Amino acid sequence: MGIAERKIRQKEEVRASILQAAWKIVQEEGWQALSIRRIADAIEYSVPVIYDHFENKEAILLEFTKQGFGLLSDEMAKAKKRYSDPEKQIEAMAFSYWEFAFDNKAIYQVMYGLGLPSCDTVNKVPELATFTDLVLEPIKGLITASNNHEADDMLKLHTFWSMLHGLISINMMNHNQAKQELNQLVIQDFIKAFISGIKV
Repeated sequence: MGIAERKIRQKEEVRASILQAAWKIVQEEGWQALSIRRIADAIEYSVPVIYDHFENKEAILLEFTKQGFGLLSDEMAKAKKRYSDPEKQIEAMAFSYWEFAFDNKAIYQVMYGLGLPSCDTVNKVPELATFTDLVLEPIKGLITASNNHEADDMLKLHTFWSMLHGLISINMMNHNQAKQELNQLVIQDFIKAFISGIKV
């Protein structure tokens, strides 16, 4: 291995250790405890070394956002592949989305911050485009097969996303595992109403 290759490899290893340390802090103490200084102390490097790899804490959070949407898209793609019917695809993806959120609470919270990602975030996270395409395809299929050809597919995408995220956010705040059966009924009711709204 040449000098240049060794330097690239070392840089990648330091970057990975930064993310690993950041994730450990988050899992043990929450996102509010994360700071560049804490990460530097954890990996026993100086603060400037961290800044050589990430411009600021927000850049680290953005990296976790990319990873999160990549994982979410993978899970939703698996769910979608189980069906060819657009209605079943939408239902399967909605339940996959829900399960991902509660199985990966810490990463889900950073993916969304205080709400749905802004246009600026979407432009910085190509994994969001994959997520969007996954959901849009069956929505477009439903619109094409319906009598509602004037339906706006992007509006329907945002409705789907907002409603699902809203239900998840409410449940994350409540921390009530006893409501699982009710949650399933609420999601089913939402999906049924969402699909019916397109097929009108």
